[in-house]
Amino acid sequence: MAISKQYLKSKPVCKVTFTVPAEEAKKVAVVGDFNNWKATKASSLKKLKNGNFKGTLELPKEGSFEFKYIIDGDYVNEAEADSYKWNDYAGAENAVLEL
Repeated sequence: MAISKQYLKSKPVCKVTFTVPAEEAKKVAVVGDFNNWKATKASSLKKLKNGNFKGTLELPKEGSFEFKYIIDGDYVNEAEADSYKWNDYAGAENAVLEL
């Protein structure tokens, strides 16, 4: 798994690209407090020919966001997250993205 960040000079946003290797998966989405933890068309990652899923979201700069991937219905953390934060509601850690 990987995350890349591209800060835009023209807007107060960061383009965050999420890449998830999941050859066997049918569906992958990224959900977090930036989209009310709802998998939408905008948060769905596209399957590439090499088996990876990839997608880019524009998120506000200077923010901190909790998130997870949903891979075929299972919640999965990003191994390369900036940090992790315990979530009592989920009873598990969430990945944290620092922008």
